[in-house]
Amino acid sequence: MNPQKKVDLKLIIVGALGVGKTSLLHQYVHKTFYEEYQTTLGASILSKVIILDDTTLKLQIWDTGGQERFRSMVSTFYKGSDGCILAFDVTDLESFEALDVWRGDVLAKIIPMEQSYPMVVLGNKIDLEDRKVPPEMAQGWCEEKDMPYFEVSAKNDINVVQAFEVLARQALSRYRGILENHLADSIKLTPSQGKSRCC
Repeated sequence: MNPQKKVDLKLIIVGALGVGKTSLLHQYVHKTFYEEYQTTLGASILSKVIILDDTTLKLQIWDTGGQERFRSMVSTFYKGSDGCILAFDVTDLESFEALDVWRGDVLAKIIPMEQSYPMVVLGNKIDLEDRKVPPEMAQGWCEEKDMPYFEVSAKNDINVVQAFEVLARQALSRYRGILENHLADSIKLTPSQGKSRCC
């Protein structure tokens, strides 16, 4: 693929309330961090264009609300997504323990449900002192599920770009695989059942 060819990818960020999903997204897209906290109601969407592996990607990133009362509404936003960031707060053990539920919600909405759906886990707020989730615990959980893990800080811009780019690269690879399979299926020629006889 070349940079003139633009690929649109839909990425989602999910996780418990207050883990910093919006801050991660704003740090990645705008290189900004806001100290004041505002709950995301439903979802907000930001876009970023990047060039990766000689391909121009337009990332449409959906920041989903983490409140329990919005979970059924938010889960409708998962459909059609090409990849997912699962975020938790390293100072909040419950947010880490909830990752299984968030992951299950996302995988249940992906059609067709498949193991190759790209997911990356971010342990946010590593800039804070009162850490409750040891790196080995998070890394072990991610290794079991074969997902990359990044220790990040939205506030100090640590590993944010790297994490988003790993997810974008995985989503692009999946997109190319689906495209190749679709093209291969559409040009398969089926042999004729039997030879037809003339006259």
